[in-house]
Amino acid sequence: MNPSKRISIVGWGSASALGHNAEDIWQAYSLPNTAINHHEGDWVARLPSSTEARLQALSQQEKGYQRLDRSVLLAMLAGEQALKQSGWAQQKIECGLYLGSSRGATGSWEAYFQQFLDQKERLSPQSSPLTTAGNLATHTAQHLGLYGFTSDNSITCSTALHALANAVVWLESGRYKHFLAGGTEAPLTPFTLAQMNALKIYAQLSDTPYPSRSLDLNKTDNTMVLGEGSALFALEADATNPLAQIAGLGYAREDTATLTAVSKNGLALQKAMRQALSETKLKTVDVVICHSPGTRLGDLSEWRAIRSVFGENMPSLTSNKWKLGHTLGASGGLSLELALLLLEHQTFVPIPYLTPTTPPKNIRSIMVNALGFGGNAISLIITKP
Repeated sequence: MNPSKRISIVGWGSASALGHNAEDIWQAYSLPNTAINHHEGDWVARLPSSTEARLQALSQQEKGYQRLDRSVLLAMLAGEQALKQSGWAQQKIECGLYLGSSRGATGSWEAYFQQFLDQKERLSPQSSPLTTAGNLATHTAQHLGLYGFTSDNSITCSTALHALANAVVWLESGRYKHFLAGGTEAPLTPFTLAQMNALKIYAQLSDTPYPSRSLDLNKTDNTMVLGEGSALFALEADATNPLAQIAGLGYAREDTATLTAVSKNGLALQKAMRQALSETKLKTVDVVICHSPGTRLGDLSEWRAIRSVFGENMPSLTSNKWKLGHTLGASGGLSLELALLLLEHQTFVPIPYLTPTTPPKNIRSIMVNALGFGGNAISLIITKP
């Protein structure tokens, strides 16, 4: 990172199975129960009724919004909150937008393709612009009234943090002082669920209080569960009143022949974590929010990588996928949201089915990890101002 520029987070917004209000989300984190439930034969983490009602109201707000994919609406909702908290909405500032999604407009694409297969009616002319990846960022920017550089990216489950990394580079270049970045995903669709089941990494239906056992290194089955959500962050260069400072970034790529490209010892995550640490003056951090998707090999690989990097200076480890599911391209953003909440409330959120460990007395530095299919690893460190 460019030491001459301090890149900070000055606001954020989200929507997930924990809700869309920061107070409600923190309250949900304070309880040991999960937001994952049965739905049509699969474990999933869906929006709560209050957030679903807000999303449906948003879809009726403007002509044409009803045709937008759910992932776009989720990004719009999170973006509204991020701009409100940052105060940018009233300032009419020039602001860029970098929005990521692993699968893009999944629901819309599946619906239009089914229409094509049925051949019962002529395919809608809206099918192309409304199912391309770029429509997520452009429609979100239009809704939020942003006229700066607008783009999107898709790099599987590390997408949201890669979007932030791209925004950081724009801010460090000096071309912009304000940038909105994050991820959005609405993956609870028949094709996506079938794909994850085909990979044999999805949690099977059983009578259990925690269907996804993220970071449980002793589990004998894969327990990944999909959730829907979005998280966007207002980033500012040389902010006067930041919520947190982005102190380090690291990224690397696995080179393995496995379907998910996860190596036994998490070599890419090791490189990403070490690079992020090297950009700070820290030898360790207080907390690591792990990617840990709930798979046997993925969780163990990340734990080994963390042990290799930190050795005897192991930080406290946690994750949120046991609670709100794996939101694919949005997951790194929702992990970063948890990091911001830990900094704000100075309270560690443990995983209830794991053996309790001594929590950190003061939380001043947090690392957030993300690893996507294809082995794309990224680590981000935030510190308390």
